[in-house]
Amino acid sequence: MAGRRNSGVLTVWAEAQRQQQRREEARWRAETAELRRHERAQREAQRAAARDEREAQRAYQQSREAEAARRTAELDRRVAELRGLLAAGLAAPAFGPQSLLAPRPVPPFDPGPLGEPVPMPDQTSAEYHVPPPDAAQARNAGVRRQYEQYLARARARFEQDWYAAQAQEADRQRRLAAYHQEYLVWAEGFRRQEAERGAGTEELLRRLRAGDPEAVQEYFTAGLYASAAWPEGFPHRLVAAWEVSSRQLVVNWELPGPDVVPAAVRVRYVKSDDREAEVARPATERKALYREVLAQSALRVAAELFRADRDGMLDSVVLNGFVLGIDPATGREAERFLSTLTATRAEFSGLALDRVAPVECFQGLGGKLSARPERLDEVKPDRLPESVGGNLAGHFGEDEPDLFEMDPLDFEDLIAELFRLRGFRVMTTARSGDVGVDVVAEDLDPVTGGKIVIQAKRYKKTVPPTAVRDLESTVRHHGAIKGILVTTAGFGRGSYSYIEGKPLTLVSGPELVELLAEQGLRGRLGGGPGRGAEPGPLPKEAEPAVPQSSLTVSWQSRTAGGDPVELDVTAFLCAGGRVLSDEHFVFFNNPQDPDGAVRLHPTRSVPGEPARAARLSLDLHRLPAAVDEVVLAVSTEEEEPPALPLGYVYGLAVAAEYGPGAAGPAKWPGANGGIPDSAMLLGSFRRADGGWQLVPSARAVTNGLAGLATAFGVAVE
Repeated sequence: MAGRRNSGVLTVWAEAQRQQQRREEARWRAETAELRRHERAQREAQRAAARDEREAQRAYQQSREAEAARRTAELDRRVAELRGLLAAGLAAPAFGPQSLLAPRPVPPFDPGPLGEPVPMPDQTSAEYHVPPPDAAQARNAGVRRQYEQYLARARARFEQDWYAAQAQEADRQRRLAAYHQEYLVWAEGFRRQEAERGAGTEELLRRLRAGDPEAVQEYFTAGLYASAAWPEGFPHRLVAAWEVSSRQLVVNWELPGPDVVPAAVRVRYVKSDDREAEVARPATERKALYREVLAQSALRVAAELFRADRDGMLDSVVLNGFVLGIDPATGREAERFLSTLTATRAEFSGLALDRVAPVECFQGLGGKLSARPERLDEVKPDRLPESVGGNLAGHFGEDEPDLFEMDPLDFEDLIAELFRLRGFRVMTTARSGDVGVDVVAEDLDPVTGGKIVIQAKRYKKTVPPTAVRDLESTVRHHGAIKGILVTTAGFGRGSYSYIEGKPLTLVSGPELVELLAEQGLRGRLGGGPGRGAEPGPLPKEAEPAVPQSSLTVSWQSRTAGGDPVELDVTAFLCAGGRVLSDEHFVFFNNPQDPDGAVRLHPTRSVPGEPARAARLSLDLHRLPAAVDEVVLAVSTEEEEPPALPLGYVYGLAVAAEYGPGAAGPAKWPGANGGIPDSAMLLGSFRRADGGWQLVPSARAVTNGLAGLATAFGVAVE
């Protein structure tokens, strides 16, 4: 049987199928290859990203390690500075008469930003240039008109800018001339003061050589003040007295506290937690280093005194090193003596101070160091300046003007001089013509500068919040960028809360004294040598010998809306319904009456509870005979007028404990629910049958703490 021939149609179809299959295979191979290329590129990108991330992580860790190393180096530098106290003092130039006689040159005139002319606009600059049309465009009348309009606008803009710049330059020159004139007046006063100082110095040195005690004290005190190269944070306060008969100088010298020694020995970076960890310095090392600081300080001061003694006025010196700390017997801040040394010139001249071991040298001279200075355990001073007799010289000497007693105009001039020395252009109101301010200061910085109004208030009692609010109005009225209220007294917590977020600054009395000292100006807040206006610690024999009574007020620390709550607990020591004096009004700014009979302790949080508590302790036996009633009250802090009503305070409760001769309920609710006022009487201790009876109360008083004070006769300024 003959075979059949294949159909041509099937052949064509089969060939088409094979070709289609080849195309599909080629497309699949191409897609597969592309997919593999994409996957390879993706893997490479991931590897590159991982490398970048590792590099970034390494760079970050290196930066953190570098920061830890920097902090460690700073700790090492600080320790080296402390260990080199004595060496730095020996390397410094010795103080002598030439230091006092060296004239101070008049500082050159520094116009600051006023010395920079106002740049004039340049008509050829691109800002004012209008490109002319080309030849083809110039044949178009519309284009020519448009060009002329643009050109006229550019000329007008240039002329406007030029005239404005000319006006600014004229104003700058006017202000520069006025500032230069002020400088000339100031420079003449500076030269006059220098001439007077030179004459006064010559007279001082003449009296020094004649052995005048006050001149000797003043000379050596000046030498210690001029002492340089002390580390940052070291105080520079002292009191000195010179005894003629023994030719001995007795000095109380303030020392830094134990925290001057860094608590950490190094800082390391912990990668696992991504944090810096301080490695604690061993307590024994801190104690040893602090004792070394105390010994070096005494040796250095003694060396500086003997080096400054060019006329042989000193046969010996007594150095008592003290820090300011809490006296456990009184709970008040007091001078705690940690070192004392009596050294003669003969003993000291035989020392090679650059090679001694400070503590051993100090003790070899008979000096006494506190055994536990980190706890402020005291040593008994060999001798105190007060035992010498006569006037004392020092940082708190009587030659410093009492800011409380200063003439008001002199006080304004002092504040003006303070701000002038801080780089401001200043005028007092008599020269500025401004109303409602005492001093006008101008910050000459062209970007951040502007007018600053300053009010100066010589108060002895807390500045009322109304004065702070008035200052804000004054700032707005005068278009000033800032207002500053300077006082010799202090401010309440409500005043500090009020200025938050506002262009206002409050400067209290202690802050003012520090600012004056920073600029070489002098001033103290009442008092005498040693402690300014602060009351001294109570004598130990005045401490209560019997248990005290106390009153504790507690409350929930937040309102229902979640707002924080602080209360002020107060006491009024009254006679016939009126406070005995302003000093017998006990509150946060006067936490104790003059006799120490009533004390307000700091407000504290109640452990384990969302509550706060404040406590008054009362030693009723120490009250003056004139006091027949001690009124106790509570008020909400005035952060933003009006103050929070007591009705919004939850959990107000009162608890009392009674010492001998006092009686009353142990506790009672504050009964403040629904009270719309911001103050309330809690009760009062009243004399009864030779003792005291506490009678509770819940009477509301309007106008908060100020209302309470007014009700009992306290003068509210």
